[in-house]
Amino acid sequence: MVLMAPFVVTPAYDRRMDLYAVRERRGGPWDWNRGLREQGGFGEHARFMDDLVESGFVVLGGPLEGDREVLLIIEAESVDAIRERLAEDPWAMSGMLRPARIERWTVLLDGRG
Repeated sequence: MVLMAPFVVTPAYDRRMDLYAVRERRGGPWDWNRGLREQGGFGEHARFMDDLVESGFVVLGGPLEGDREVLLIIEAESVDAIRERLAEDPWAMSGMLRPARIERWTVLLDGRG
């Protein structure tokens, strides 16, 4: 009788959620004469975003060139789950950030190791 080694599922093959590219647009009460960290409610927004990163929901994120949009790479179950979670952001509630585009993203190349 030949015993085979147990099948091990590696994280790359055990993906339960998809990745999404999310563009958020700044607007509403955004003060274009002030920097990001000088905006009203920045501390609350930053804590909210830090929690999303710590929970694994946000994989990467930051402002795009031109400072009008933010790009987030999010791991989630669905577009609806993303919309629900981002709606809890204090800046979303005030209208300072709103999702402009959410697209499922198939990653074929990843050099981050």
